[in-house]
Amino acid sequence: MYALVRKVLFVIDAEKVHHWVMKCLSFAYRISFIRGLLKTLFVIKDPSLERTLWGITFPNPVGLAAGFDKDAKYTDPLACLGFGFIEIGTVTPRPQPGNSKPRLFRLPADKALINRMGFNNDGATEAAKRLRNRKEHIIIGGNIGKNKDTLNEKAGDDYEKGFCELYEVVDYFVVNVSSPNTPGLRELQDKEPLTQLLNRLQAINKQLRNKPILLKIAPDLTNEQLDDIIEIIRSTKLAGIVATNTTISRENLSTPADNISAVGAGGLSGAPLKQRSTEIIKYIHANSNGAIPVIASGGIFTAADAAEKLNAGASLVQVYTGFIYEGPGIAKKICKGLISK
Repeated sequence: MYALVRKVLFVIDAEKVHHWVMKCLSFAYRISFIRGLLKTLFVIKDPSLERTLWGITFPNPVGLAAGFDKDAKYTDPLACLGFGFIEIGTVTPRPQPGNSKPRLFRLPADKALINRMGFNNDGATEAAKRLRNRKEHIIIGGNIGKNKDTLNEKAGDDYEKGFCELYEVVDYFVVNVSSPNTPGLRELQDKEPLTQLLNRLQAINKQLRNKPILLKIAPDLTNEQLDDIIEIIRSTKLAGIVATNTTISRENLSTPADNISAVGAGGLSGAPLKQRSTEIIKYIHANSNGAIPVIASGGIFTAADAAEKLNAGASLVQVYTGFIYEGPGIAKKICKGLISK
């Protein structure tokens, strides 16, 4: 059924159809009968699916990755689709419009997306306000970043503001320094600035309730850079890693090169990222002796994809592009597949 619906949706501009579909889902959620029906259709509860990390019990290991619900507008209706957790953001301290449109593109031949959204969001204050008013009980992660016009030398101020604004309304944090769509952002992945940034957040964290802070990393890092990341996670006592963000690579795509060139810059997500994401998870798991928890993101469409990530050393998985291509039943399908394994 969804395959037919998807053909229609894919005719419309990707960003426009995203907002339209989410508004429809939000409207449906407000009708109690439909809300109950959604939960009956999509939510699976089974003790074998539960995962406990950082003192948090996740009802299942399948989450929705950051980028889908940037502003925490849709956490309630999305909670009815069977996800074990939802990561909002990336949220910046101040509202910003993001990059010029169009900025989200589909590559159906590759089961992929390219985006150059540029952290478009309403700001941390609005996101926090929405989360305080949410109705559904679901684990929420807060993915935080810096504003585009904030110099890297002042980036720590932005991350601190976002961190403090969301502290009371999220269950864990993800520090995003790996998006390719904010100029200069990935320079913060370098060892010295990254260590300073994470130590600053951890100092504040220890004064409060010591919530889990994770680092989201790019798939384009070398092994030497991954070694630095592992050392930084250890030295700053971070809770874990999200692996991975989107890639700037365009290798081994089936989509014609002219079409790729026409799209232009942006981060590639989806099936082409699957292998590299798994390689990075395996590398981190092996070289940290399994001591660093990893949330896997990248190329997860099926239960087999999720199992591959979990077997590689991940503790949880996240979907984004898979959700677009597989539809609202993706979390349920993956969970059913994991139960049967």
